[in-house]
Amino acid sequence: MMQVIEHPVEKLRSALRSTRKDLIQTYEQYSREEKRLLEEGLLPGSPLFRPVTVHSDSDWIPSHPEAPQDFLSFYSNPYRSTPNNGHKTIYIQTIGSFGEGVGITEQYVEWLRGYCQAFYYGLVVKLLPPVTVASTGCTFRVNSNTHNLQLHAGELLNFLKKKKPKDAFCIVGITMIDLYPKDSWNFVFGQASLTEGMGVFSFARYDDDFYTRNYAGRLKKAIKLKPGDYSVFQGYYTPPITSTLLFRSCKTLTHEIGHIFGIKHCLWLQCVMQGSNHLEESDRRPPDVCPICLRKLQSALGFKIADRYKALLHWIENEVSCSGQHLGKPTQAFQGFREWLCKCLSILEDEIF
Repeated sequence: MMQVIEHPVEKLRSALRSTRKDLIQTYEQYSREEKRLLEEGLLPGSPLFRPVTVHSDSDWIPSHPEAPQDFLSFYSNPYRSTPNNGHKTIYIQTIGSFGEGVGITEQYVEWLRGYCQAFYYGLVVKLLPPVTVASTGCTFRVNSNTHNLQLHAGELLNFLKKKKPKDAFCIVGITMIDLYPKDSWNFVFGQASLTEGMGVFSFARYDDDFYTRNYAGRLKKAIKLKPGDYSVFQGYYTPPITSTLLFRSCKTLTHEIGHIFGIKHCLWLQCVMQGSNHLEESDRRPPDVCPICLRKLQSALGFKIADRYKALLHWIENEVSCSGQHLGKPTQAFQGFREWLCKCLSILEDEIF
């Protein structure tokens, strides 16, 4: 039974503007068009920002009660990280293979890099040279339910901590191999340390076949794993690169980096920062932030809202690499997002749609 969570407009407005005098003053510095986008997005029936829906008890909100974070509580959190001149680069570290051949891994990660750089407009996103699973030295196991290989997320974070460059705002590890946080857990999509500015995330479960019996990453026979023998990862299955996989990966990566900025799970409106317990729920999340989380992000990065939307639009529409060859970036899954960005830009550029 679906439940719609609609907050009163006044409550949304004070979550966005705040009641503190200095924060209301900084809010007033937005242009007329920016304020129109932010405020009209809070109204019931907005075509751009919709209320949160809960579809079952296994969804995030019923199973993780938490207080919503308004702009004021975000802004006044003493522990949050804000990029500054010496630390304004997001580093992405690929762990293991992302597909058949080195070229596919490089191409896929380059698409993720470009998306991330548009989303966190004003920061630089760089790729570190890919590493093998063996070079991380982390513990691994076979999951006793799904019979696929898994890496220990906490140990991967320790590895990333040593690799974090001096000018990093954060470092994020990405892998196509499933993760687990401790022996008693079945799996985890990702794990982050906000104070250390790092995270590690797996896209393994974004393969449409993951939960079926014919998933190619299931080990056919029970093999005895030897600690430190990483040969099982050579030629290990990676999901086919599809538009849906790229879309899901972009959403997860930007959601998790949002936490490193100190943005908590969003309970206000449909937003990429909503929590999710399962794939069907994360597929319902839109790819971008709601007006309240947009102000959090904008206050940390200082962009003009239209510039950020244009950069995202450019990433979706631009399929040609710097060297000029046609890449065939699979953007079919992003077309709804593209239309949404155009609507937002028409408000910011003061056209009626």
